[in-house]
Amino acid sequence: MNGSRIAAVGHYQPAKVLTNEDLAGLVDTSDEWIRSRVGIRTRHIAGPDEPVDELAAHAAAKALAAAGLSPADIDLVLVATSTAIDRSPNMAARVANRLGIPQAATMDLNVVCAGFTHALATADHAVRAGGASRVLVIGADKMSEVADWSDRTTCVLVGDGAGAAVVEAADEPGIGPVLWGSVPEMGNAVRIEGTPPRFAQEGQSVYRWATTQLPAIARRACERAGLEPADLAGLVLHQANLRIIEPLAEKIGAVNAVVARDVTESGNTSAASIPLALSKLIEQGAVATGDPVLLFGFGGNLSYAGQVVRCP
Repeated sequence: MNGSRIAAVGHYQPAKVLTNEDLAGLVDTSDEWIRSRVGIRTRHIAGPDEPVDELAAHAAAKALAAAGLSPADIDLVLVATSTAIDRSPNMAARVANRLGIPQAATMDLNVVCAGFTHALATADHAVRAGGASRVLVIGADKMSEVADWSDRTTCVLVGDGAGAAVVEAADEPGIGPVLWGSVPEMGNAVRIEGTPPRFAQEGQSVYRWATTQLPAIARRACERAGLEPADLAGLVLHQANLRIIEPLAEKIGAVNAVVARDVTESGNTSAASIPLALSKLIEQGAVATGDPVLLFGFGGNLSYAGQVVRCP
């Protein structure tokens, strides 16, 4: 085997939908204010009886079913999340237990909004190195649990959800080389800290970094896959804010790509945003099997990770 590929994807969102009008009853805001600044119309919010591992397990079960696999076929579970409240057992172990996955290695990765693309690269490396045969890669976050619902600049952004992918060995690589890194000296620009933990950010600093520094990095991720941005059929950026997604997509130069804009109906779901948006594009038929899609995560720690994948 020369590489790995995504065999299938799946996603899950809680049933409760919070609209901009609902938020206007909580803080000093309006539908027009929110749409004009971040482009979000709605977001899904998990209830107190819906923990992160439950969201993750629902998405993972859908990915397994789409791949035609059983839980016993998985030998590594990776969960990208920054909203795990408990330290142990980790989220991956909880998901493995919910799904009945026996004897798999289980690891969590906390790279906040870039978590899924970091986890996907880790899965690719594990498969190509012979450390795993089939990997369940999940991005899941319950951002509503760390939101400050009195702060209109951040609470309007967040949503809850999960997305998952099954990664397996392949003769032809379907996951391109990752380009990843961070700007640690600016890491405090996005924070989830304190007791209880609360999400906060320096929005203008993040906006400037994302729209000025990241386009060149995303283009280099395409180069590593041997493609030009114009060759892409799809572009799935971290669903942070429509005012970041649209200029970033334009500067990358993916002129023929379908650009994921799931943020408008899901909000910022952190590590869940990329697999959630990718799964929806595939489900909607917006991209086809074999199509090259750039996945590009960025955010907390001012970390980033991107790779071109072939759609299952």
